[in-house]
Formats: sequence, C-alpha cells, structure tokens
Amino acid sequence: MNNKMSQLLPGLVLSAAVTLAAWLLELVEVGIFGRAWLESLVLAILLGSLIRTCMPVPARFEPGIHFSAKILLEVAVVLLGASVSAAAILERGLPLLGGIALSVVLAIGFSYGVGKLLRLPHRMALLIACGNSICGNSAIAAVAPVIDADGKDVAAAIAFTAVLGVVVVLLLPVLDHAFGMTTLQYGVFAGMTVYAVPQVLAAAAPVSQASLQVGTVVKLVRVLMLGPVVLLLSLFGRRGDRQGEQRRAPTLSHLVPWFIAGFLGLMALRSFDLLPHALLAPARVASGWLTSMSMAALGLGVDARSVLRAGGKVSLVVVVSLIGLGAISWSLITLLAIR
Repeated sequence: MNNKMSQLLPGLVLSAAVTLAAWLLELVEVGIFGRAWLESLVLAILLGSLIRTCMPVPARFEPGIHFSAKILLEVAVVLLGASVSAAAILERGLPLLGGIALSVVLAIGFSYGVGKLLRLPHRMALLIACGNSICGNSAIAAVAPVIDADGKDVAAAIAFTAVLGVVVVLLLPVLDHAFGMTTLQYGVFAGMTVYAVPQVLAAAAPVSQASLQVGTVVKLVRVLMLGPVVLLLSLFGRRGDRQGEQRRAPTLSHLVPWFIAGFLGLMALRSFDLLPHALLAPARVASGWLTSMSMAALGLGVDARSVLRAGGKVSLVVVVSLIGLGAISWSLITLLAIR
C-alpha cells in the first residue's frame, strides 16, 4: 500500500498544485473584473494542457495523473448523484429519454457516414462515430477491442477527441450567451454534445447548478447507450476480421461502469429523500474539489500538438460529426419544446 501511494503521490501533488493555481487565478479574475470569465474548472484544464504541451512531464508523475483523471473523477461523479434529483428528467418523462437514445443512434449513423464518405477505414469510422456520439475516449476504448481496431487508429481517435473535447468545453458557454438558452436547454445541450462526463461538469458548472444537474443526468443516459451499442457491434460491427481471431464479448464494466451505477444509486436515494440532509453539503463540496482536481489531471494528459498528428481526414470527420451532433441535439430540444 505504501509503495502504491508513493507511486501516486507525485502526480497527485502536481494535479493539486494545478487546481490551486486555477482557483487563485479565478480569485484574481473576480478581483480585477468583478466576475470570473473562466471558472477554475476550465482554468485547471487549460493550465494542465499548457504544462503538458510546453514541457515534458516526467514519467514518475503519470500514475498519479492517471489516478486523478480517472478514479478521483469517478468518485466525484458518484458523489454528485447526492445533489441531483431525477425530477428534472422525469418531468419530461419517456419523450426525453427516448429522444436521447434516438439522437445517439442518429449521431452514430451520421458520423459513420461522414467517415465513409471521406474514405476512412471501417474500424476508424466506427471508433470516431461511437466516441463522438456517446462518451469520447471511454467509448473508443470500449469499442476498440470489440471491433479489433488497430492501435494506431485508437491512438489517433483518442488524441483528437481529447483535444477537441477541451475546445468544446470552452466554446459552449459562449454559445449559451449567443443563443440565449435557458438553464434547462443549456443543460440538455451540454449533456448531449460534450464528449466525456468530466467535460460536461466543466462546461455546465459555470452556467448554473441546474444546468450542471440536468447536463450530468442527460450525459449519463448517453453513456448508458454504450452497453447496447457495444453489444450490437460485437454481433454485427466486425468486417474483414483477420483469420484465427476470436470475437471478444463485451464485459459488464463496458456495459455499466461502476461510477454510473453509483451515481444513479445516490440520485435515486436523493430523489426519494432517503439521504441524511447533513451529508448533502459535504458531498457537494467533496464532489466539487475532486472534480477540479480531475480537471487539472485531464489537462495534464492533453498535448495540444496531438491534433497535428491525428491527420487531416480524422480531424475533418470529428469536427463535422460534432457539428452534426450539435444540430441533432438542438433539434431534440426544439421538438420536445424544452424551455
């Protein structure tokens, strides 16, 4: 245990230091401008990415960075469930849930079609389609072994979606002001378009707590679509299999990650008023701090130069697919008259 902690400590300390710097910069913004134009969550991502891009991060920091970006974030998502009531989603009922599922299917089809139109290989087109439409790197990682994707294709898809995901986090609040979205509309739009759960937190938190809660729930409904998609791909998504290979069945962790189950469990307890009220505030504070620290670690894992290495076709497919996802998401909001 001590040896494991000693391996994690350098990366944990670095992530915490970046988080503290982001928090101090937010205070400086408030002192100068009277408000924070960039919240500490976003600043943590930017600072981390700046460090990774401008200087080599020694290998001894990597275990702690990875732990912060993955485990701490997953714990933060679970704790966030204690502050989320299902009422905002249940008010809309099955139409919204069905609309989210349909939007994911349409987005996968659109993105795959764009990839094939630009003559990307079948497996690469599928990786980008699932990553763009469901949950970014997590979907790519889950789909890759099922369709026997090449390691280089996986690296290219992950590299670009990681960088573009940060760009989306920065641009969404601008779109919110440009289109005058309500807090509910923005929460649904963020949950539908942002790649990863942590990025939804970073994009929605600066707008409002209501947007954060709605966006998180919508996003997790999208993530739950990963199970059926992986299952279908394991049955029908393989083409040109190499001889002698065996199909790899999706595991339970692919279908329902533990932190999603934990989030939904706490959300259910909160919705039925079964959580002690004394625990709600500490859970919210802990979730906020862990989220900020995981944002810093997420930034420390993003080298902006990886965009140049991803390739022109991949870049174009991902960007066009994201625009298509945005159009599908706004159509859903309009059709369901979400206000």
